[in-house]
Amino acid sequence: MTWWKSNKITKWLRILHRDLGFLMVGVCLVYGVSGILLNHMKGKDPAFKTIEAEVKAPAGLSNEELMTFWADHQELPTLKKIFPIDDDFSRLMLAGGVGVYNSVTGQIDYEMHKRNALIYWIDKLHYNQIKGWSIMADFFAVSLIFFAVSGLFIVKGKNGLAGSGKWYLIVGLLIPVLYVMLA
Repeated sequence: MTWWKSNKITKWLRILHRDLGFLMVGVCLVYGVSGILLNHMKGKDPAFKTIEAEVKAPAGLSNEELMTFWADHQELPTLKKIFPIDDDFSRLMLAGGVGVYNSVTGQIDYEMHKRNALIYWIDKLHYNQIKGWSIMADFFAVSLIFFAVSGLFIVKGKNGLAGSGKWYLIVGLLIPVLYVMLA
C-alpha cells in the first residue's frame, strides 16, 4: 500500500483540505471577484466611476475670472487650481476630477471620479498594495498549492487519480501549456 492510499493520510488530507478551505473562503472571494473585474477593465479602473460633464462659460476668461465664474456656480465641484496648457486651453484641477477650459469657445469639459469603496479595497488587496498583506497573499498561494495537491489524493476509486481523474489532470495541465504555446 502506497502512502497516499493510507486511510490515516487520506483522513488528514480531507480534514486539512476542508478546514483550510473554509478558512480561505473570504480570501478566495476577494481574489475571484477582483480578478474578474480586473480582467474586464477595458482601460478603466473598476474601482472608480467616471462622470463626464460640460459647462458653458464666457470665452476669453483669465484664470482669476474663471475661478470667480466657477465659484459663482454652487452646483459645480470644488475647483482647486488652474494651470495653463497653452494660449487657448487651461487645465482645471477639481476635487475628485479634472477639466479643460477652452478660452476660444468658453467650453469646459470635465470628469469626476467617484470611488467604489468595496471594489477599491479588494483591488488593492489583489494587487498586494496594502502593507503586510503579502504575508496573507503568500499563505493563500501556499493554500492553493495544498488544495491542488491534496485534492489529487482525496478522491479514490474510479473517479480518483488512478481512474478518470488522471485524464482531467492531464487536460488541466495542458490548458495553460497550450495557451502559452499558441498565443
